[in-house]
Amino acid sequence: MRAGTGVERGESNARAHAAPESVRNLAIDRFRGVLVILMVGGDYLSGVRVVPALLKHAPDIGFTVADTVASAFVFVIGLNYGTSFARRARSGTAAAYRHFVVRYLALIGLGALVAGGAVVSGVPTDWGVLQALGVAGLICLAVIRLPTWARFAMGALMLIGYQYVLGLSMLSTVLHTVHGGLFGALSWAALLVLSTAVADVWRSGRAPYAICCAALAVAAALSAVVVPVSKNRVSLSFVLITLAISALVFLAFEYGARFAPQGAGFFCWWGENALALYFLHLVILSLVVVPPAAWWYAEAPGWLAALQLIVILTVLSAVAWWMHRRGLRLGL
Repeated sequence: MRAGTGVERGESNARAHAAPESVRNLAIDRFRGVLVILMVGGDYLSGVRVVPALLKHAPDIGFTVADTVASAFVFVIGLNYGTSFARRARSGTAAAYRHFVVRYLALIGLGALVAGGAVVSGVPTDWGVLQALGVAGLICLAVIRLPTWARFAMGALMLIGYQYVLGLSMLSTVLHTVHGGLFGALSWAALLVLSTAVADVWRSGRAPYAICCAALAVAAALSAVVVPVSKNRVSLSFVLITLAISALVFLAFEYGARFAPQGAGFFCWWGENALALYFLHLVILSLVVVPPAAWWYAEAPGWLAALQLIVILTVLSAVAWWMHRRGLRLGL
């Protein structure tokens, strides 16, 4: 009886905080937009040898600025996940589940098309970021109606279980794929589940959210002492550290939105159509990466790399602005 009441309370809270579909949160759109820009820049810079290692992903154990971006994007998905489900559930819970299942299966399918033929550590792989997001979204769907505290508990248990099995038998498999592969998606799913719980705390008020951020920072610091930090392993410490960073950075964006509450602006243009711009950047990036001349990309001097990146960002910004002006919102 108590469990059922908890679920109902969780749904009730989500409904209370769900914004109308036509109203967009500027802080979320701006944060998402910055992350897409960083993804585009990171994807380009990763293959240019002159770029310092700090701006590229750590090869295994270690932590760089680039390692925070994908996790922060998962965090942003978590900010809207619960309210989006609650909004769609008003027209029927079954319909809401169908929509989310189709959405995340579509991400897995699109990811398979994009990632086909990739090679990691000399081993072919067809796994990429979109598949990881798709599997994480499906797993999160199974617990999204649970109350906030239960999702915190489920996310923590998922992380602990993942880390235990990783050390027991799955490390080699995870290291020979992208974003941890299918098994690593369990850790990304834990991050998404925890993010939906953090989102509930954020919507409950600034003081609880500040306490939550402080607790996440403490948990992240303690986990780094026990478990190596590694994006490639999607380790427990990596997830907690990037969750804490994402929550704190988002707090800064929210305060920024309070001081500049009017108008979408540059970063919102990008954030409104994140998926469309992500796919477009892959097409544009291929024009740089595919030509066989090493001087054109891999061995490009600093000035040429900077020029190419500026051109890529300028073209994508123009498209983002055009889509915003036209009121186009392309997504799943």
